[in-house]
Amino acid sequence: MISAIQRSEDLQAINGKTFDLIVVGGGITGAGIALDAASRGLKVALFEKQDFAQGTSSRSTKLVHGGLRYLEHMEFGIVRAVGRERKIVHENAMHIVLPEKMILPIIEDGSLGEFTTNIALKLYDFLADVKKSEQRKMLTREEVINAEPLLESEALKGGAMYYEYKTDDARLTVETMKKAVEYGVKPFNYAQVTDFLYEQDFKINGVIVNDTISNQTIEVYGKYVVNATGIWVDRMRKKDDEKAEQRLHITKGIHIVVPKTKLPLQHSVYFDVGDNRMVFAVPRFDVVYIGTTDTNYTDNYEHPTIKTEDVQYLINAFNNISPKANLKFEDVISAWSGLRPLIHEEGKNPSELSRKDEIFYSNTGLISIAGGKLTGYRLMANKIIEILRKEIKKTEGYDIGECRTKNIKLAGGEFDFDYSLIKLIEYADNKFDEVKQLGISIADFKKLFYRYGKNIDYISNKAFDFYNQEKNFRLAWLKAELSYTVNYEGVTCLTDFFIRRTGMIHFFVKEIMPLLDDAANYLQELFGWTEEFKQKSIEKLKEEYKKAREFE
Repeated sequence: MISAIQRSEDLQAINGKTFDLIVVGGGITGAGIALDAASRGLKVALFEKQDFAQGTSSRSTKLVHGGLRYLEHMEFGIVRAVGRERKIVHENAMHIVLPEKMILPIIEDGSLGEFTTNIALKLYDFLADVKKSEQRKMLTREEVINAEPLLESEALKGGAMYYEYKTDDARLTVETMKKAVEYGVKPFNYAQVTDFLYEQDFKINGVIVNDTISNQTIEVYGKYVVNATGIWVDRMRKKDDEKAEQRLHITKGIHIVVPKTKLPLQHSVYFDVGDNRMVFAVPRFDVVYIGTTDTNYTDNYEHPTIKTEDVQYLINAFNNISPKANLKFEDVISAWSGLRPLIHEEGKNPSELSRKDEIFYSNTGLISIAGGKLTGYRLMANKIIEILRKEIKKTEGYDIGECRTKNIKLAGGEFDFDYSLIKLIEYADNKFDEVKQLGISIADFKKLFYRYGKNIDYISNKAFDFYNQEKNFRLAWLKAELSYTVNYEGVTCLTDFFIRRTGMIHFFVKEIMPLLDDAANYLQELFGWTEEFKQKSIEKLKEEYKKAREFE
């Protein structure tokens, strides 16, 4: 339970307290580290200066995938590790990590030929230990067109079909964080680590934290401190040691969203752009998103920009593979921009940089981790905690044991059956039958179910309560979802809710404005906002809404 109502009070309660581990950074890596550590019995506090997952962890391609393209750079170890990890991440959060068929078209003069594609996918199946039902299948030109008519073109020679897994990256982060709380972790969003604390021998032993909502400052102590701040890792390292060398290479990737009515794609497509880049197009509910670009970035980290030329690049890329699509700039209804914390390698351009992770050590004892992929977050966490395990064994004489997270179901994913799409659909249908008298469509209910999984029961029960008060179906469901995210997921404002907990700003953008005033009024009621503060919250959401729809 991550209660935004109790947030400031809970933060003050740990002032001066000592933890086994302090994690700085509330993205997927930090959440994974916190869960791994706490599940082995360590007392953990986590601080995030923005909202949970507000950085890279809500701005990815939203795929739990093995990195097929890394075979080109001979990175077999990465493909093997994260390829096999896909199944674990899926099984531990089956409501938000779902199998997805991918079509890989082979085109005339493209960088992928039929022979090389077949070999690469066969190697991928082997390295990633892909189960037989999801292994590659080579397709003729006619089979590609039958499966996905939009790909018909004179340049199309054939293709392949294989599987990846799609997810909601921000929700995967939050579900990981909620599960960590069940093991005792104390996580706080909008809690910025402004400085480190040191013992007399200059060894790090804590952090100074500023509550950016109340502007209160506290000091928290920790036997170990891990810097898992993603794109901010170098900045935090310099805060600890001003002589620390820059180790990260920050690149930007954007994604655009178009309505399915404009792009009636039936399958996800992974295609060759022709400039050493591969791009995904992924259907999601009533939209399709396309990405990503890969360019160097040195501007504002908190608010990465979306440039008109980046949007046009993706439009041109898809039109090149699918002339029938005839996408236009005005078809784009939303977009997002994210930054990647890649490990710097001299002389390499953004597309050539490895997606490996790396750990950096400071003389003060600060441990930093950066790089890596969404899919491998659990493996990155294990690396960090294994380092702590050795230190604890050496200095304190006991063993915290091996990693347990392989078998820990994330919040919302604690179903009492092994994954089966049929069983999952049946479960969702049964839950819908229990609430359909509350005026919700099956489509809208499934949006909720595939956000919250088993925790849909809380929302449904609350919706009944609110309907008895309001006699308004739409308002009852909105308040129920807001109530859950405020009390269990740390939602403090409208942007937390509409951007990261629900993804509405990208995938259901037309639904936001009709709900905005009611949502603001209910949050005002929960938090006791003044009218002025409520209006500022509304304006902040409108500003983000504008950024997602207007480009530089």
